[in-house]
Order: sequence, then C-alpha cells, then structure tokens
Amino acid sequence: MDPGQRVRTALALGRPDRPPAAWWAHTYREEWSAGDLAAVTIDRHRRFGWDFVKLQPRACCFAQAFGARYERSPARTTAPRPVASLVEGPGDWSRVPAADASVPALADQVEALRRVVEALGPDVPVIQTVFSPLTVAGYLVGEDKSRTASELRSDAGGMQEALARIAETLADFVERSVGAGAAGIFYAISGYASADLLSREEYERLALPHDRRVLEAVPASAWFTVLHLCGPRLHFDLGAELRSAAVSWSIHGPGNPSLAQGRARLGRAVMGGIDHRGMPEASAEDVLGQGRAAVHDTAGEGLRLTPGCSVPPEAPEANLRAVMESAEV
Repeated sequence: MDPGQRVRTALALGRPDRPPAAWWAHTYREEWSAGDLAAVTIDRHRRFGWDFVKLQPRACCFAQAFGARYERSPARTTAPRPVASLVEGPGDWSRVPAADASVPALADQVEALRRVVEALGPDVPVIQTVFSPLTVAGYLVGEDKSRTASELRSDAGGMQEALARIAETLADFVERSVGAGAAGIFYAISGYASADLLSREEYERLALPHDRRVLEAVPASAWFTVLHLCGPRLHFDLGAELRSAAVSWSIHGPGNPSLAQGRARLGRAVMGGIDHRGMPEASAEDVLGQGRAAVHDTAGEGLRLTPGCSVPPEAPEANLRAVMESAEV
C-alpha cells in the first residue's frame, strides 16, 4: 500500500498492511517563513517516512491574523513571545476585527501547505492545522485559558460576536487550504473541551455553534479531516456533534478514554497512542512499547499511530524514529 491507501483504509475502520504513522513538532525559527516551513516539513517527511503530513504552523499565526503581536523566535526550540495582547480587558472583544484569510499570517500557512503538497505528490495526504474559534480567542488574551473561559460564560464585551467573526475568518482559511491541496484539516480544540475549564453544557451552548461554522466550510472533496480534542478529562462525546473522519486525543491525559474505547464511542477512526509529553525523556524502547500497545488495543483497525499532540521540539531523534518503527508490527 502507498501512504494514501493506508490512511484511507484506516479512515474506513479497516486494517491496512500496517497502521499509517506520523508525528509533528514545532520548528519555531522556520515557522516564520512559508518557504522555510515547507522546506523543513518536506525534509522531515523524507527523513522519517511519514504516511501523512500534519502541517505545523506557528500557533500564534491565528492571533496575529487579528492584530496580536508576537516577537519572532530566534531558535527552533524557543516559542515566540507575545508582545501585546489584542484583548487586554473584558470590554475589548469589540477590538477583534473582521478579516479574511488573505492576511499575511494565514496566507503564509496556505502557501507553505501548497509547497508541501506539490513536493510530495498525490500519494501523501497533507492536512492543515486549524484552531477552533475559542482556541484563537484564548491566544488573543495572552494564552490565558481560565480568563477566556470566564469571559465566555459572561459574554464580556460581546465575546460571542467576536467568536463569530473569528469563525468566519477560519472558515475562509479552511476553504483556501483545501483549494491549495489539503486533503482535510486538523481541527484543534485546545483545552476548552476539558471539564477542567467548561462544563459540557457550557461548551455546547457557548462554543459548539462556532465550531460547526468552521467545520461546515470544509469542502466535500476534503476526505481526511481530524477533530483534535486536547487536554485531560475530555467531554469526549462532544465529538459526536462535530463532523470529522477521525478523532485525535491523548490517551495519557487523566480521565481520557483508550483508543479502542474512543473508537467504539464515536464509531470513527482514531489517532494517537503515544505520550507526546514524555517524548523528551522517554527511551526509544518506551516509545516503541507505547506504539505497539496502541496497535494491540485497536487490533490495528481504524488507527493512525501518532503522539497524542505536538511533540516537544527537544525530543531526541531516536524517539521520533521509534514512533514510525512501532507501526511495523
């Protein structure tokens, strides 16, 4: 099987010749240039043999699209530093402008994806990372999740209207990314689907409509869309309310289901199995063991073998190679 066939078989809850595998990690210095991000992504694919590519743009690009300012990182392992938050107080949500995805911060990510797709060809699916509107809102207040959840509950300063504007921008970004060759998107809800921040009722009432707006923009031609739920104690069954071909989460987060449990609950293909947080300190043997346990748990059916989230950039190369080797069972 070629990589695309492996992924399609897994998405159909089948068992390919081996589970498709990949990982992703920030390269903070290169992420500030579409050309550099594309080049480092292509190089990693060729060195490690990923079955698919999850493009890893700089996380702050979504906040930059609305006017937040960040200091560029000088090194691959150092995250960019926020210089000024757009929403400094509860009454500032009206400052979030309407925008489309032609703004440079987002146009760069579409261009990077286009270059990766052209270089790797049709047999390697490439998916674009898209943050949820609420995740973007959290970056606009300086990455303060607790404050974001509090202001969501109170609708401080017209936050719902700001979320609607953010969702429209992200919907445009989705359409442009698929137009550039993305096989789908990796839709990331970072922390807010956790019981630690919001109840399920709060999330469904205050955030879910904006998620739906973005996911409704995914064209019918996009066949590889992943819903990523990030954090512990997930309201996992929210996944039933959102359209995707697969669901990604960390099985190592407290209170989260196993891969087989998640597949049974949502009836969808699953993605994960390896503890991303432990990658810098784990041995290659540990990583191999986790990957093989994931294959055993699912019988290799409907599985894309990956870490549960982005791998810390200081993870050793032996562990990155072990992610891929663990699929060879």
